Amino acid sequence: MTTAPLSLEHLIRPSSPTKGKPPVMFMLHGYGSNEEDLFSFAPELPEELCIISVRAPYPMEPFGNAWYAINFDAQQGKWSDDEQAAQSREKIVSFIDEACKTYGLDDNRITLLGFSQGTILSYAVALSYPERIKNVIALSGYINEKILVDGYADKNHQNLEIYASHGQVDQVIPSEWAQKAQPFLDKLGIENVYEEFPVGHGVSPQNFHSFKKWLADKI
Repeated sequence: MTTAPLSLEHLIRPSSPTKGKPPVMFMLHGYGSNEEDLFSFAPELPEELCIISVRAPYPMEPFGNAWYAINFDAQQGKWSDDEQAAQSREKIVSFIDEACKTYGLDDNRITLLGFSQGTILSYAVALSYPERIKNVIALSGYINEKILVDGYADKNHQNLEIYASHGQVDQVIPSEWAQKAQPFLDKLGIENVYEEFPVGHGVSPQNFHSFKKWLADKI
């Protein structure tokens, strides 16, 4: 399918023919990557899903894209631009609306799949707007409370379901950061699964098969 000129660049794999509006998965890549990265999963994912892989809005030099800047300062160390991240959160929400209307998708059956920085944004969108998102697959990331909307904890999160996973020897994002997600999600009443795999900052075949199986029961 040819992509429409929407607010964010993207790739799309249409769903197999179904009656009515198909469910959709939006893929959000990691820092310094692009929309082609996670899209490589698409051929192995359920045919009834329309899959849209989105390019982050901020280009990097010499290549790649980011959802928000990560700065490395000799005095402050590594820090993230949370204001820019919150702006990206809203860009994603707007893009989801655009895409569902343009491609005729079921906006009650939306799944987000993120990796690393894309996971941080997937959490931000879903926890801020739980009425909009059905499922999240959160790979190699963590929850940044600073980029959630004010009052998020007062919203009803009970229709949201989350699969999270992390590498046990992740050298980019410590597994301890990811492990904090489960008690956080439990407190909000969100059904969730958390798994770890003996890999670094990446997705092992076992990890892929695990979240694929989880997803098959949710869409």
